[in-house]
Amino acid sequence: MSDDTHTSDERRPGYDGTGPGAITPDGCAVEMWLRLPAGDAPDVIEAAVPAGAHILELGCGVGRMTHPLADRGFTVTAVDESADMLARVRPQVRTVRSPIERLDLGERFDVVLLASFLVHAGDAKVRQGLLETCRRHVAEDGCVLIQREGADVHRSVPRETPVGAGLARVVSSTPVGDGVHSVHVEYEFPDGRWTQTFLSRPLSDEQFERALAEAGLRIETYLTEDRVWVRARPTG
Repeated sequence: MSDDTHTSDERRPGYDGTGPGAITPDGCAVEMWLRLPAGDAPDVIEAAVPAGAHILELGCGVGRMTHPLADRGFTVTAVDESADMLARVRPQVRTVRSPIERLDLGERFDVVLLASFLVHAGDAKVRQGLLETCRRHVAEDGCVLIQREGADVHRSVPRETPVGAGLARVVSSTPVGDGVHSVHVEYEFPDGRWTQTFLSRPLSDEQFERALAEAGLRIETYLTEDRVWVRARPTG
C-alpha cells in the first residue's frame, strides 16, 4: 500500500545531509541508516506490548526496528515519507509512503510506535501532528510508545558514540530561536562518511506531558530508567 498524495522529495527547511547515496527530506542518508544497529529498542518494545500485536511504526526508515519486530512475531505496518527508505523494507511487510503528520489510514492498531526522537520535531505544529496521528490510529485499549531525547542531550556536546562498525559524533547543538536547536551529526564507517543537520525542540517533562494531553494521550509509564521510552494511552 502506498500513499503519495502529500509526499514530496524536497528537503525540509532546516534539515540537510551529505554522503553517498540518497538523502531523505529530513536529511537522513539511506545508506548510513542501513549500517545503524537497532540496539535494545526491539527488546524494550517487546516487553511493553502484547505478544503478536499489530504495530503501526511511524518513521520506519530502512526497517532497522521493523525487521527485528517482525522476526519476533509482530505484524508491522511501516510508514515513511521516503520511497528510498521504504525500498529497503522487506517486501513481506506492509509499507505506506506518507508524511507522518498527514497520515490517516482509517484504521486502529494495538500499538503505535513513534521512535527515533521524532517527537522533538523542530516545528511545534509538526510535532502536534505526529501525536495526533498516534491518537488517530491507536485502538482505545491500545498504547503508544514514544522515544524521547535523554536528559542534557543538547548540553553534552560534542560527544562520540560507537554505532555498529562506525562512530556517531554529535558535533554541535546550537540554539536557533523559539526553543529550537540545530543539531549537526557526523557518521564515520569504514566504507563511508555521512553528515546530518536537523532541528530539535527540547521538551521538559511538563511540556512533553502537555503536548500529549493536547493530542488526547496520557503517560502511563516510563519504560526505561533514563525515561527515554514512554508508554502512553488514549485519554478517552
